[in-house]
Amino acid sequence: MSPGQFREEGKKVIDWIADYYEQIEKYPVLSQVKPGEILSSLPENPPEKGEQLDVMMRDLDEKIMPGITHWQSPDFYAYFPSNTSFPSILGDLVSSGLGVQGMIWATSPAATELETRVLDWLAQMMGMPGKFKSTSSGGGVIQDTASTSALTAVIAARERATNFQANEKGIRQKLVAYISTQTHSSLEKAIKMAGIGKENLRLIDVDEEFAMRPDLLEAQIRQDKEAGFQPFFVCGALGTTSSNAMDPLRKIGEIAQKENCWFHIDGAMSGTAMLCPEFRHLMDGVELADSFVFNPHKWMFTNFDCDVFWVANRNELIKTFSILPEYLKNKATESGAVFDYRDWHVQLGRRFRALKLWFVIRHYGVEGLQFHIRKHVEMSQIFTQWVNESEEFELLVPPPLNLVCFRHKNGDEFNLKLMNTINETGKIFFTHTKLNNQVVLRMSIGQTNTELKHLEAAWKIIRETAANLQ
Repeated sequence: MSPGQFREEGKKVIDWIADYYEQIEKYPVLSQVKPGEILSSLPENPPEKGEQLDVMMRDLDEKIMPGITHWQSPDFYAYFPSNTSFPSILGDLVSSGLGVQGMIWATSPAATELETRVLDWLAQMMGMPGKFKSTSSGGGVIQDTASTSALTAVIAARERATNFQANEKGIRQKLVAYISTQTHSSLEKAIKMAGIGKENLRLIDVDEEFAMRPDLLEAQIRQDKEAGFQPFFVCGALGTTSSNAMDPLRKIGEIAQKENCWFHIDGAMSGTAMLCPEFRHLMDGVELADSFVFNPHKWMFTNFDCDVFWVANRNELIKTFSILPEYLKNKATESGAVFDYRDWHVQLGRRFRALKLWFVIRHYGVEGLQFHIRKHVEMSQIFTQWVNESEEFELLVPPPLNLVCFRHKNGDEFNLKLMNTINETGKIFFTHTKLNNQVVLRMSIGQTNTELKHLEAAWKIIRETAANLQ
């Protein structure tokens, strides 16, 4: 395909994407296909000869689109937002076009230095402590997901706790880590992958709002130390996945600091809200953290994947992950004057993700981003009011931000039937969790294009369907 052909065909693809967003509300939000249906529609053998883009695009419409669940639909309320925006898509297109492999500074200096600047911007925009900036002892790095950042934090914490000997001689201490019963499952996975072992992961119980109880954390650490274990890692949540519960970060951080544990804060979705000063009380104590993570690819209009991971001491990361084979040696690295981000995480290869984040921040500006976050939180408060005014539904916990946890008073079986019945229509899509051993419905309100009219229609569907099922 020549540049001229690419220009011609590329315009068709851009038009297709624009058409998709103009028509997105016509699609069922949740894919209606059965298992194996898409697979059976695709040829078993690859084409022997190349095909025209028009043929591929026709198959995209006819064979692929029926199997798409539309995360960008304004009627998507499931799981968590994974929103994008046109500036982000364009930035990602430029990144794909450049095809940069940004593993070290020398392989594309702009890829490294733009990332450094953009993450310093973000730290400033969110009111983060100065230690997380590149101009201080720490800095930020873009990873693929918060799960990878969790693994990175656990491994770095392991090395610090073992005086950087675990990588050389294996783990000899009986290390233990602490999370709440509501912490995301990626932390358990990270503990397993880092060789700590699930049996050395302590799940701390939560209070009536599903936030970690610091008194129980302190008691468990004391018990473990008496049994000969070495506490090394504590995770606090700035918004849990199930209920968006806010852990008391300051109290947890003070305990972690006293016990010389690495303190990691997981703000995967809710971290974006820190762009608004009025929500920053939720991260009180963040200055005590060794690492902090949030996902612009959830609620900051930046398409997947884009995860921001800040550390207070970048040297601890570099000492943990740095390996310099002969084929990567170069003058810039040897000078010590540059960042080689491949030393800040697990993977060597890295995409130029900073471009799409740069496009988003420059397009919206701080005020534009704040406007959309506030709008989503306001809509969540409106939905909460509707639930509270209803005789049929009840609220499980007051929403701090954009996730509303509620349920019908008819019990677990009815709530699951209500949710599945609605989701099968394709009109809206929302999901559930379990809190206090009860089925709870979740409305995650953060899709880029969701307006109040969409939320009003969703609430009407929920109430009318519930009435018809009784």
